Amino acid sequence: MLILGIAGGTGCGKTTVVNTILKELSESDVGVISQDSYYKDTSHLSYDERIKINFDHPRSIDFDLLKEHLEYLKRGLSIEQPVYSFVKHNRTGDTIKTHPRKVMIVEGILILSHPDIRELFDIKIFVHADSDERLIRRIKRDINERGRDIDEVLSRYQTTLKPMHQQFIEPMKEYADLIIPNNKYNTVAVDIVKTIINERLQ
Repeated sequence: MLILGIAGGTGCGKTTVVNTILKELSESDVGVISQDSYYKDTSHLSYDERIKINFDHPRSIDFDLLKEHLEYLKRGLSIEQPVYSFVKHNRTGDTIKTHPRKVMIVEGILILSHPDIRELFDIKIFVHADSDERLIRRIKRDINERGRDIDEVLSRYQTTLKPMHQQFIEPMKEYADLIIPNNKYNTVAVDIVKTIINERLQ
């Protein structure tokens, strides 16, 4: 099994890179795990308490469960991947049965910040995008998909998102095997990744 870790700041275009890679591979050969599925269970907190959580800090992620699940997959075992609701700021209680694949892609803003998780990746990729561009994408996504209002999005960006990016995400570039500048003209880096994957699959 080949495990790819794809990191980068919020709104940097990780999903676009993942989808570009997926298009080139057989569905039966590749699976995707999102860090977002592994936000810690907050059922013991009220909704008002949950919205105050700093979700951009590594301690908001259940890295122990993520590590356990990746190790299961490497051993050829299936896992029950949690389902997370951004509207409720909590896991839903549902799970998605995820089977081992020849290639597993793990994507998320903080996945390179944890040494044990980093060690499980065969290829570490960091997707870079301009901070203004990332903010614009984040605003659009949070309002359209996650039921936030503009004041909440901007407040969260200033108080947690930006400082957490500078402290825990941007410095992780040093661990990346490949840094992909995310712009529409960049296809070379993604082509390199696809070539490496195809070589390993053969």
